Amino acid sequence: MRTQTPPRTHPDSDDASAPTPRAPEIARTRATPARKLRGSRRGPVDPVKTLMHRHRDLCERAVDPLEIAAGLEAHGVTDRTAARYRHRDVFSLAEELYARVPAVTGEPARAVPPAPVRDIETRVVWSLLALLPGAACTATAVVLKLTEGALGGGARITVSLIGALVAFLGLGLCLRSGPLRAPEGRSSAAATLYAGWLLGYVLYGQALLDQVLSGGPEGPWALTPAPLLGLALAVAPAAWCAHLFSVHAHRRLTGSRALEEFAAGVRPLLFGTVALFLCVLSGLLRLAEFGYGGGGSLVAAAALGVLLLLARLLTVHGFPEPATTGLAAACAVEAAAPALILAGRLPGLDVLARPVDVVIEAGGTGAVPAIACGAAALGLLIHATVALSRASAHTTA
Repeated sequence: MRTQTPPRTHPDSDDASAPTPRAPEIARTRATPARKLRGSRRGPVDPVKTLMHRHRDLCERAVDPLEIAAGLEAHGVTDRTAARYRHRDVFSLAEELYARVPAVTGEPARAVPPAPVRDIETRVVWSLLALLPGAACTATAVVLKLTEGALGGGARITVSLIGALVAFLGLGLCLRSGPLRAPEGRSSAAATLYAGWLLGYVLYGQALLDQVLSGGPEGPWALTPAPLLGLALAVAPAAWCAHLFSVHAHRRLTGSRALEEFAAGVRPLLFGTVALFLCVLSGLLRLAEFGYGGGGSLVAAAALGVLLLLARLLTVHGFPEPATTGLAAACAVEAAAPALILAGRLPGLDVLARPVDVVIEAGGTGAVPAIACGAAALGLLIHATVALSRASAHTTA
């Protein structure tokens, strides 16, 4: 019995019963996901690369990831923004940007400079410069005290002018080096003028108000040099407080993994620095008052010292405009007090002098500079709490 074999079907046969090949079906089935995959890759595949191109100059100039993190923060990139780039915080995003700079720029990676070695000689130099204003004022006070009655009025004025000149030269040198040095372009002549006004008011301000209240002004005015001597002695502690703040803030920046963590650590550091300086300044003002005699308001001098410290910290860390504004506000209040008293002498304008009279009746003439400098210092402290808690404020300009 012969077994009948089914007939072979030619591939080109039109027979409807011929089996349909599956290869085209498989091809179509496999092609569909490929098209979907190609469609899903449209747009920026690597968002970090887009950010890197946007901040290419920053990435090329940076010498370490911290500088990139500070620059991103200055451009408004926060930890929440970093999450959109698949990073938990700005610091990890900056580390990836820093590591990928050579791939974008085509340049070899720059070596991270080693940690700065403590230069004892440099610290000794700026510490001695910071001591120079206080030493000049102390020497002048001692000479005037020992030669009281022996030198004439002209000689005493000459000694005072020489001492003041040496003190101001020492202060200028101190502000040009060390932790109180501001980078080029950040200091302003206006801030220097306002600071000079405030220091001059320490010497003559209360005596001027006394004479205006008594119907003057008419000279000669009495001086109150003790607060100025205390402020001059406080230049060195101010430099060291600024140095400690900068060093510890940079350490916190190195050890932090999030901007909020860094800000939370810097705020108490700022408050502690200001409190430490205020304690030292109060002691120096008391010492100056004990050694040179009374006169002047210690509260006003302490408020002025804190104001000057905060203004300098803001200037050093890249915020000269609010520092100048705070100094200008204090000057405006001190200048307005005698002006309002004089304007109150005009017929029908006595109401203008009433606020100043109330303040002086409650706290004496020293209450005016105390309120002026204290309010300005409080405003700068609030601003510094926000500005100096940013990572971008603690990178090298």
